[in-house]
Amino acid sequence: MGEMRELQLSLNQTQKLRLERALEKLESLSCKANSNASVTIADTIPVNYEDGVLKGHGTAELDGQVVATVCGVVERVNKLVYVRGLRGRYKPETGDIIVGRIIEIAPKRWRLEINFSQDAVLMLSSMNLPDGIQRRRTAVDELNMRSIFEENDVVCAEVRGFQHDGSLHLQARSQKYGKLERGQLLKIPPYLVKRRKQHFHHLEQYGIDLILGCNGFIWVGEHIEPRDDMAEDQLDKPEQQKKQTNTSKPTKSSLSLEEQERTYTSLETRQFICRAANAVRVLSALGFLLTVEAIVEAVDLGTSLNIEIHEMLGAEFCVLVAEREAEKRSVLTKKKGSLKGY
Repeated sequence: MGEMRELQLSLNQTQKLRLERALEKLESLSCKANSNASVTIADTIPVNYEDGVLKGHGTAELDGQVVATVCGVVERVNKLVYVRGLRGRYKPETGDIIVGRIIEIAPKRWRLEINFSQDAVLMLSSMNLPDGIQRRRTAVDELNMRSIFEENDVVCAEVRGFQHDGSLHLQARSQKYGKLERGQLLKIPPYLVKRRKQHFHHLEQYGIDLILGCNGFIWVGEHIEPRDDMAEDQLDKPEQQKKQTNTSKPTKSSLSLEEQERTYTSLETRQFICRAANAVRVLSALGFLLTVEAIVEAVDLGTSLNIEIHEMLGAEFCVLVAEREAEKRSVLTKKKGSLKGY
């Protein structure tokens, strides 16, 4: 689960020229689109002092002007002006959707690795219990913690807030949060994932789920319909109670044939999971922002050209993705220019 930017590509001379040409084109288009937004150190940031200005991170006042103290993109939120660094470590915010890995089970809490300077904490009281009933946590619940999450489990949660020591507190009170299974966990630079309204994506055409964690952890896995635990509990309460008392996890041999079929992932779905994961690796290696549209386009490009799954990590496919992105942005820029003419 190393940094995806370390993807090694052996390009021949023709591929090098094609890739350089595509990246130069993308850079020139980006400079035209963000000429006012992109700043380097000591660049002046235009502001309207009459409306009042709040200087945020990456800004300072020099000779009556607001200047940038870091390289990045100027962001404005009402009166607040700040500079978002182009490349930096993950900086958590309350409400962030994150994907993490359980590294320790402590009393009444789990500790998670989330690609941050400190580990995050998920309290037993901050998540829904398997029976789905809202109640106080008991000593029995604490003893059964390992039956919910254990070490190395991959979990999706939301940033709830910060403690006085700087550690993160998470919560997983919704059905969309919880343990992630039957998929791949990828780690990319966090600055390639922008905060959006939606970080959970169900790609129906592939039968897979995609979670873009704000912390740079990306989950690609088989689509699983959210279960209504409270309804199940009312229908089969004695069975739920039996499951609660049994803290050991069922082995593959102890599962019935029906249960094994239900947990089996089809070959086609597994192939799409691998294709989507490789698309994420390629986009990350090229330094492109991770969006669900970009991932779907990369997967469709591979399938339309009959490129094998392992060949998606080759030099030719990376060059094709870069050229396709440069062509798409060029068309969009021309459309915007023609609309302005009207």
